[in-house]
Amino acid sequence: MECLTLKKSNCKNCYKCIRHCPVKSIRFTGNQAYIVGKECILCGQCFVVCPQNAKQIVDETEKVNVLIQSGAPVIVSLAPSFAANYEGVGIGAMRTALKQLGFFDVEETAIGATIVKREYDRLVNSNSRDIIISSSCHSINLLIQKYFPDYLPYLADVLSPMQAHCKDIKRRYPNAKTVFIGPCVAKKDEAQLYEGIVDAVLTFDELTAWLNEKHIELKKEEDSDEYSRARLFPTTGGILKTMAAENPNYTYMAIDGVENCIAALRDIESGNVHKCFIEMSACVGSCIGGPVMEKYHRSPVKDYSRIIRFAGREDFVVKQPGDTEVRKTFTPIECETRMPTDEELTEIMHRMGKVKPSDELNCGSCGYNTCREKAIAIFNGKAEIEMCLPYLKDKAESFSDTMVRNTPNGLIVLNEKLEVQQINAAALKLMNLRSASDILGDQVVRIMDPADFDEVLSSGRNIHNKRIYLAEYEKYVEETIVYDREYHLLVCIMRDVTSEENAKAERERRGRQTAEIADRVVEKQMCIVQQIASLLGETAAETKIALTKLKESMADE
Repeated sequence: MECLTLKKSNCKNCYKCIRHCPVKSIRFTGNQAYIVGKECILCGQCFVVCPQNAKQIVDETEKVNVLIQSGAPVIVSLAPSFAANYEGVGIGAMRTALKQLGFFDVEETAIGATIVKREYDRLVNSNSRDIIISSSCHSINLLIQKYFPDYLPYLADVLSPMQAHCKDIKRRYPNAKTVFIGPCVAKKDEAQLYEGIVDAVLTFDELTAWLNEKHIELKKEEDSDEYSRARLFPTTGGILKTMAAENPNYTYMAIDGVENCIAALRDIESGNVHKCFIEMSACVGSCIGGPVMEKYHRSPVKDYSRIIRFAGREDFVVKQPGDTEVRKTFTPIECETRMPTDEELTEIMHRMGKVKPSDELNCGSCGYNTCREKAIAIFNGKAEIEMCLPYLKDKAESFSDTMVRNTPNGLIVLNEKLEVQQINAAALKLMNLRSASDILGDQVVRIMDPADFDEVLSSGRNIHNKRIYLAEYEKYVEETIVYDREYHLLVCIMRDVTSEENAKAERERRGRQTAEIADRVVEKQMCIVQQIASLLGETAAETKIALTKLKESMADE
């Protein structure tokens, strides 16, 4: 079962998760992020920083419900960081609330921490190891198993406090089921990896949601116990504060944050570190800076103060098991990245637009520290070319510049003060300007009437395809003015229609000439017609008279 999953619909391709992932165990394909399980150390940083809540922790509440319904006594191992997560709530109030959910009992994981710290002391006092790294943090264990397997001999082969406590519970209650509740994602994986010790793991937010669902309120009742020093475990240096640390041959140090832990491992690699006990925590601030707590309760000073007040000065009274009972085996976990050849790397770099060394900005916007690291990720199918923001910016600008540069239309961009911000070559030619510097930053009134721009600004209505005459330049243009409120810019596009207007004028002139000629022809023809008609009229009258006389003479006969 995966402990961290991705809600694909929520992923917005912002690359924030890969930027914060210390081991780059996130793959981007089709503009979606995917967690690479075999490479992930479950530090939970992607969950913490995701602005879209696309990463989610697998909820085991239903699994715990099934355990409770089974009839077996289900006992909670409660991480001591609860005192920081639930302000003003003591172990007694937590026990009362969790029993209402159906749990048989609630104990503190700090009991297991006491067992673990004693074993750490025994390892130090044995003086048999050069370097000892605490193994309480499962994310650090995964880091070493996957990325620094050569240093596994330095990792203390000791159970985590969670495991030691749950194992102790099952020793005392042979038929019991154990549930760990804490601020950590990695503990879910640890429980699965070492079967039979921890039956289920809940995070604090899973517990809170469950309590809210059942309308169970946590009472503000703090308590104290002098025999509870191991409650310091969830703080940076907390393990060291509980240890005797009596061997003067050792240097004791605490390191938190994955990046710092990686740097420490590199230091060890140099061969200059010897006789050290190193407390390592993946989370900054240790467990009180855990991913679930960090996402919702990031108050490091206040949280630390609560834990200090909550912890006693003496150890829990707990039976220490034998050495073999607290042993834990760590084996390397294969996590190998394929390396491209020089030719393959060069080809990928060229596709990224990195042709020469100066092109390698190493800006980190893609999440990788260098362009070459990203190229290797592309080779391994974990990244895409388009993840490079400078590449996309240059590509977009190049495309935009090409469009602006080659369009036959004049383009002028103004701010709301009607100052020219951008002008293309076509507009320069239209306005008889030598270069953009002649007008950039100046008022548009220098080159054309600002009335239309003022109208668009005041009315908020854009102008489309309005024909105007630029008398100064003897040009007709078809003008479109668009107001971009988001960027507070006016964009004016002018299409030179002078030739169209001249052709139209020529057609009108020829039409007038043709009409005049036609009028003259018609007038002349009318005169001819009138003349013909006049002549025809005289001839008809004479004929009528002649015929009348002929008729009369025939009648007389």
